[in-house]
Amino acid sequence: MRELLEKDRKITIIPHDFRNSNKGTITEVSPNGFTIELDYDSVGMMKHNYCEFYTQTQYGTLYFTSYPKEIEDRKIFVANPAKHKFLQRRQYTRIKYMKDLEMYSGDVSHKILSLDISAGGMKFKTNENFNIELDYKVVLPLSEIQSVECIFSPIRIEKNSDGGYTLSGRFNYISNRDKMTLIQYCAKRSIEISNK
Repeated sequence: MRELLEKDRKITIIPHDFRNSNKGTITEVSPNGFTIELDYDSVGMMKHNYCEFYTQTQYGTLYFTSYPKEIEDRKIFVANPAKHKFLQRRQYTRIKYMKDLEMYSGDVSHKILSLDISAGGMKFKTNENFNIELDYKVVLPLSEIQSVECIFSPIRIEKNSDGGYTLSGRFNYISNRDKMTLIQYCAKRSIEISNK
């Protein structure tokens, strides 16, 4: 595990209450764990309470759970995890996500069928014409009580043999919390799907 955690690598930390998610930089790696300098105050983070960790490596997105052994202002010392997992080589975990949604550009609404999502973007089918020079607002329902709002910027459009279109593009976020929520949602769904 130590060889995967490098000094100066960025890392995302998601405690049990994801509203207290944080980011930071690994500043030191030792045989017993590693130290992170947090970007924000350590609100909601407690010693010996498990958190989820995500970081990019040359092998893909590294995921593991562990807990802070020490917390001092914006510096935390995290115990080495018992095990870890690579989610995939993409920067963000992509999952199948088939839902009828509406996207908005100003007051104009467009009906779409989403195919897959990640925290980085989405692919969907539609029978409507899209201007790929515009940005579109979309709300992604994740559960009965939770959704995230994203700004979708089209990158690629393909005409389908049935006459409709398939578009893919990237997300920009109004709130960084929405991005963290979607990262966590996609990672959890990916793990659930692979364990079926």
